[in-house]
Amino acid sequence: MKSLKFFGWSALMSILMMTGCKPKGTENAVSGDAAEKVYVAPGKYDEFYNFVSGGFNGQVNVYGLPSGRLLKVLPVFSQNPENGYGYSEETKPMLQTSHGFIPWDDQHHLSLSQTNGEVDGRWLFANANNTPRVARLDLKTFKTVEILELPNSAGNHSSPFLTENTEYVVAGTRFAVPTDDKNGDVPINSMKENFKGVLSFIGINKDSGDMDLSFQIEAPGINFDLSHAGKGKSHDWFFFSCYNSEKANTLLEVNASQNDKDFILAVNWVKAAELVKAGKGRKVQTEYAHNKFDESTHSATSTMKKEVTVLSIDDMKEAMYLIPCPKSPHGCDVDPTGEYIVASGKLAALIPVFSFDKIQKAIADKAFASDYDGVHVIKYEAALHGEVQKPGLGPLHTEFDGKGNGYTSMFVSSEVVKWDIKSLKVLDRQPTFYSVGHLMIPGGDSKKPFGKYLVAYNKITKDRYLPTGPELAQSAQLFDISGDKMKLLLDFPTFGEPHYAQACPGDLLSKNQVKFFKIADNKNPYVTKGEAESKVVREGNKVHVYMTSIRSHFAPDNIEGIRVGDEVYFHVTNLEQDWDVPHGFAIKGNENAELLIMPGETCTLKWVPKKAGMYPMYCTDFCSALHQEMQGYVRVSPAGSNTPLIYSLNNKKDNAVGPVKEGETK
Repeated sequence: MKSLKFFGWSALMSILMMTGCKPKGTENAVSGDAAEKVYVAPGKYDEFYNFVSGGFNGQVNVYGLPSGRLLKVLPVFSQNPENGYGYSEETKPMLQTSHGFIPWDDQHHLSLSQTNGEVDGRWLFANANNTPRVARLDLKTFKTVEILELPNSAGNHSSPFLTENTEYVVAGTRFAVPTDDKNGDVPINSMKENFKGVLSFIGINKDSGDMDLSFQIEAPGINFDLSHAGKGKSHDWFFFSCYNSEKANTLLEVNASQNDKDFILAVNWVKAAELVKAGKGRKVQTEYAHNKFDESTHSATSTMKKEVTVLSIDDMKEAMYLIPCPKSPHGCDVDPTGEYIVASGKLAALIPVFSFDKIQKAIADKAFASDYDGVHVIKYEAALHGEVQKPGLGPLHTEFDGKGNGYTSMFVSSEVVKWDIKSLKVLDRQPTFYSVGHLMIPGGDSKKPFGKYLVAYNKITKDRYLPTGPELAQSAQLFDISGDKMKLLLDFPTFGEPHYAQACPGDLLSKNQVKFFKIADNKNPYVTKGEAESKVVREGNKVHVYMTSIRSHFAPDNIEGIRVGDEVYFHVTNLEQDWDVPHGFAIKGNENAELLIMPGETCTLKWVPKKAGMYPMYCTDFCSALHQEMQGYVRVSPAGSNTPLIYSLNNKKDNAVGPVKEGETK
């Protein structure tokens, strides 16, 4: 609002964050039956899977709702020593980029695949905010099966949001930068002339889920924060929140908050796809990695792509428009009907709600206030449905319950506010602890929200949990939204820093999950389908150990003739065909991690011994009463020695071999 000065907001935010003052009414916020509502008895299942962004650790975390119990950490963009992801030879290619091997990232947002605007439980998409990437997780196996790097981008924040039939995953660059076919070695203060904001449209194969960078759109050089696709009547459109319309390149907290309004960018993605099909756009020569995991071989490959089609602002003249929005908007959310687009100006004491019908009429009537870098700016009033007045301070994100209500997080005043989408009246407000960011209602960004629960993901905890030094656990809070008033049910800690999350009913996923991999279908080139096939092969200084694991031993479990400096590859196949019986594998002195091999799967660990000696190897994952006995030895001799290469199980001579020639086994 014009009467609110930036430094007043800055001071207010600083005071609230530093003091950590507890929101009013918190002593009585929890309802009397809260414990009963969140209690999941031993042996019983939670009602919902809750997928939460891993933030700093680059992974995806799975919680149960309503219990708040952590079920699993799914490795995506960061190496994970728990199961060898990013360490095993099969999964290392998943973390390749045009910058080389990048074993970490900052994971912010998630989207569940949809059919007809409804969550379908097939795939989960995740973004990497630092080195721009989008990942696809297969919810049959809960594994990351594909990662696509995004060229011409920097800071992949406004992603990975989906069109309502998962035709595209869409990503907007957080940082405007020169595109890859332009000279990036330019003065930073030439931002206004040389920097562009690029939007990526990743096509999704409707059957396999395979991703392909279909095209990009070159937009004005502003920052894209968040986005959502239209639904129903607005199906053809995608909406992005944008900030830094000032194109400032230093001290953005001041210089990017000068204009009274920034923008929502509306893009007709259907027209954009038609333009590409018609041959519009320029071919940009660039490099970006496309990494895919094959479930039949249990291994990944990385391919470097060389080109992408980029549509210009001129190409998009009749398919891209800007809508003024109170300054520094963060969230950009579309209600289940597809009619209302909710923007959240972080520095505004109101919530603007735009009408899709009015936006279309404004375009038809050419109700434009101006142009911004060649893009038509629709008049604010012409697009506006109305404003939610005095909802709270610092609106960020809005979710929907499917009953005509929106729920918006208020970062500064630390509360969740419920309001009626049509009348714009505030209906309820409940405090959070503290500085709430994202919200999640199961299915809350779809045409058919499941409702019932809302989870608030808070940035600061202060006094919510046992202290753990200067960095405290991050916080999530579960609310019951089945009635007229929100009721706080539960606090539970999360990995920091939680951002956007998704949830769906448990029975949507559990019935289709893979429980084990059939040995007969294992096409890994190093698979060992039975103990009789186990062997050790030397190829120069490379040694391949074809090994099996089963309760409770490895085959072979004694190996001699390894030399210092050899590259030893342990190809371990788990022969189990029973659900939830993985086996681990580790060896003393290994520099990377263990393996965790699922039933019927083959995984490979590379080991380079640096000194002679005796090296124990063992199963790292409890598998049976004789788990401790699941172990063996590798003898390492000095480089250049003539120690025979032999291997055995139970010292059986018919499993032992004498000296072998290069590339030969006996």
